Amino acid sequence: QVQLVESGGGLVQAGGSLRLSCSASGIIFSIFAMGWYRQSPGKQRELVAAITSAGSTNYADSVKGRFTISRDNAKKTVYLQMNSLKPEDTALYYCNVRYTSVTDYWGQGTQVTVSS
Repeated sequence: QVQLVESGGGLVQAGGSLRLSCSASGIIFSIFAMGWYRQSPGKQRELVAAITSAGSTNYADSVKGRFTISRDNAKKTVYLQMNSLKPEDTALYYCNVRYTSVTDYWGQGTQVTVSS
């Protein structure tokens, strides 16, 4: 059974930092690409950052230069370091693994709120 558990969200002032963690179980973590998505009220879920099994990364334009995704295969954990946070980064952040071409697994989400 695949499980993804996010942590690290919270309330922070604009300009501050948070680090999100996503711990995975039930999969051979090292062979899968992992992603962080976010969704705010009234908006579609969007990809924030992704990292391949080889460590290649890509980012949404809105977070480039501020967010960094990384992974620790030994701990089966993917991280999202978020710096210079802005109020528009406020959202529920989800961890994702594309298990097969038709199967995605999601965590329960962790709330990030950035006050101005």
